[in-house]
Amino acid sequence: MFTKRHLVLVTSSITALVVLAACGSTSTPAAQGGSGSNTSNAPTASGAAPTDEEQPLDPSALVIYNAQHENLTQAWADEFSKENGGVKVQLRNGSDLEMANQIVAEGADSPADVFITENSPGMNLVEQAGLFAPVDPGTTSQIPAQYSPSTGKWVGVAARSTVFVYNTSKLTQAQLPKSLIDLADPAWKGRWAASPSGADFQAIISALYELKGADATKTWLTAMKNDAAIYKGNSTVMKAVNAGEVDGGVIYHYYWYGDQAKTKENSSNTALHFFGNQDPGAFVSVSGAGVLASSDKKELAQKFLKFLTSKKGQEIVANNVLEYPLADITSETNKALKPLSSLEAPVVDPASLNSVAVTDLMTEVGLL
Repeated sequence: MFTKRHLVLVTSSITALVVLAACGSTSTPAAQGGSGSNTSNAPTASGAAPTDEEQPLDPSALVIYNAQHENLTQAWADEFSKENGGVKVQLRNGSDLEMANQIVAEGADSPADVFITENSPGMNLVEQAGLFAPVDPGTTSQIPAQYSPSTGKWVGVAARSTVFVYNTSKLTQAQLPKSLIDLADPAWKGRWAASPSGADFQAIISALYELKGADATKTWLTAMKNDAAIYKGNSTVMKAVNAGEVDGGVIYHYYWYGDQAKTKENSSNTALHFFGNQDPGAFVSVSGAGVLASSDKKELAQKFLKFLTSKKGQEIVANNVLEYPLADITSETNKALKPLSSLEAPVVDPASLNSVAVTDLMTEVGLL
């Protein structure tokens, strides 16, 4: 469980923010597959290249266990350091459930001060273990209530929308599925794809589980196991759709927008279908941040969360990546994106998303 990950030391000497427009993968979002942060061996912002061994934690640094894309969290940390007298911040990078399980295993001895994820289920795993301190009300008030858990134990900092990417030579708009549930129909056998092994898709299924219940979710997953094309990674799904291997696939929006903003190599034959209508397929997944109850730097950690949810912190999301900011800065959101307010997403309390129940169910039907 305690796998080796590199640490990134952020100091006031940083002179540039490096944020990929496609949300923090090694090259594009597609390279990431949506299930972990970028941990390339490029030189860090402080100029030191990471080694194969974990760098020792600096006891004076704010330690962030980071499962968001590294480039986004790096930008947040850089700016926070600059605004706070060069305070040191270290990132330990991994994927949602890897980092969540590591925190749970470490318990009160965890060196982490802050935990940030791409999707909500990892946050809930740590919350259910009783390891988060409540987030300051002045921080949660900066984000609309629907994008943070009702418990107040962590706060939403960014979001991504579920979409159906489809090959425009194979499907007309009239032929698109009206609901995510429709993909369980035998008429879609062999025609659609997804990546069930990734945290992104598991978050979508967590929403389906919450909205429709265990029995309906199991039925849908069984149909998926029998009838869908299975790929590893959202980018691979999009490539398969673009190549005409399948008619469509379930991914997050920013993979498509990232490719469109660059070469369009993996999306030139495709378009996006937003389910809307409060459908499970219109689920908006929230990236969260929380303060560890065991932190000996709670005041600084709470200050960092307040920065993430501030206008400046949210503008880093809006101006540098293709995820959605959550604070009320609509005019600052990337104009290429369909407005968050227009997505007609279902109402799902982020605190309700159950990663354990979902992975158990997916294992039971043979998808994991």
